[in-house]
Amino acid sequence: MLYIASDHAGFALKKYLVKYLKHGLKKPIKDLGPKKYSKDDDYPEFAGDLSKKVAADKNAKGIIICGSGHGVCLVANKFRGIRAILGYSIEAAELGRQDEDANILCLAGWVLSAEHAAAIVKKFLETEFSAKPRHQRRIMEIKKIEEKN
Repeated sequence: MLYIASDHAGFALKKYLVKYLKHGLKKPIKDLGPKKYSKDDDYPEFAGDLSKKVAADKNAKGIIICGSGHGVCLVANKFRGIRAILGYSIEAAELGRQDEDANILCLAGWVLSAEHAAAIVKKFLETEFSAKPRHQRRIMEIKKIEEKN
């Protein structure tokens, strides 16, 4: 399953990406909110809800959007099993999937154009984890850190 969520600062970009994912890429997607724009909403609620869903299903992926992308990325990475990355470029999204097996893509609604964000999302979704031994080893090291904390 693919989940998407945002706060008010990412709301317009989320609406664009939902249409792009459904109609352009023909991907089933679950929009976790917000359903309408509210300048007073806060990203931790939406990022937390999405992260819980992705953490519960090892095959799931998520896209979360706030103004800078930083806030939602910080929240997502608080959850065990989440490897969230900031998608500031197409190359960053590709490397995050290929090397870190990232399962959540965080985007900056204030910075990215809709077209650039769509290209980043497409690359994130089409890139597979390389499963090279060094990348598997590093993910296991991350899991050990999660277990200790």
